Amino acid sequence: MPASSATSSVTSSATSSVTSAARFPRIALIGRYASPNIAAPLATLVDFLRARGHAIVLETETARYTPLPDHPSADADAIGAEVDLAVVLGGDGTMLTIARKLAPHGVPLIGINQGRLGFLTDIPLARMQATLAAMLDGGYVEERRTLLDATIERAGAPRETSLALNDVVVNRGSRGSVIEIAVDIDARQVFGMRADGIIVATPTGSTAYALSAGGPIIDPAVPAFALVPVAPHALTYRPIAIAESSVITITLQRGVDAAVNCDGQAYFALDEGDKVTVRRAAHSARFLHPQDHDYFAMLREKLHWSETPERLVARTPRDMASD
Repeated sequence: MPASSATSSVTSSATSSVTSAARFPRIALIGRYASPNIAAPLATLVDFLRARGHAIVLETETARYTPLPDHPSADADAIGAEVDLAVVLGGDGTMLTIARKLAPHGVPLIGINQGRLGFLTDIPLARMQATLAAMLDGGYVEERRTLLDATIERAGAPRETSLALNDVVVNRGSRGSVIEIAVDIDARQVFGMRADGIIVATPTGSTAYALSAGGPIIDPAVPAFALVPVAPHALTYRPIAIAESSVITITLQRGVDAAVNCDGQAYFALDEGDKVTVRRAAHSARFLHPQDHDYFAMLREKLHWSETPERLVARTPRDMASD
């Protein structure tokens, strides 16, 4: 199946925990690190899954921050070879980290939101058990999300690589001066510009930093990347969407203290002449959503997308806080 495609293979619901455990015998649990509110819902989740016959494996850092006796643990880099499903209890940042590590193993992920927006961790904590019960019985939609593979090349130095699910960003450093970059696509010159930076975003990342910088929202089913300039020094530079088969090369021509970051979690310093090559990664991330999952409904709920001003004004502070 292509890495960009989203599947809607909703399987029929089973009626027994035996069938549920047979579908996903071993489940990894990953909790938001050092969160003071993670212990209680994580313990509830463990009891719930054990009662349904699943074997539980705790991610090592989760177990360190929230010890739960009588359960084996495994490092996040190795856990993919040991489990059939991973359930993430936390925010989108936690999911980004785990998704990159589990993508090469093809392990599907379910996200329970204990963060803010919850685009990837889309199951509300209050409905955790009821929603999971239906999904573990087969009532789910599977979706595959494309990852980016970034390679940093420096003269006389070994290459460095990193994966990204949201975006790869080349930007100016802390000294505040603009940078000059050249952008090639498939070895063809596209443009050179002076700016604060440039974002290469997947459809997943199109609702993150790229959206704040004026980029388009890309349906995850569309096989495309977005190139979004950040504060360019010319009005003619606009975000563009390109085929996900494209290979993007960004060369830092001038700039002091510049850097590239992947998903805002992996950082690499850049010097003049360094190149960042971005392409579609070999593996995709697998997400399982509730059976009634609707991407556009999520946009309306999380971002108040398509809301008119009068409807936004009518919403109370309590309404906003509950989103």
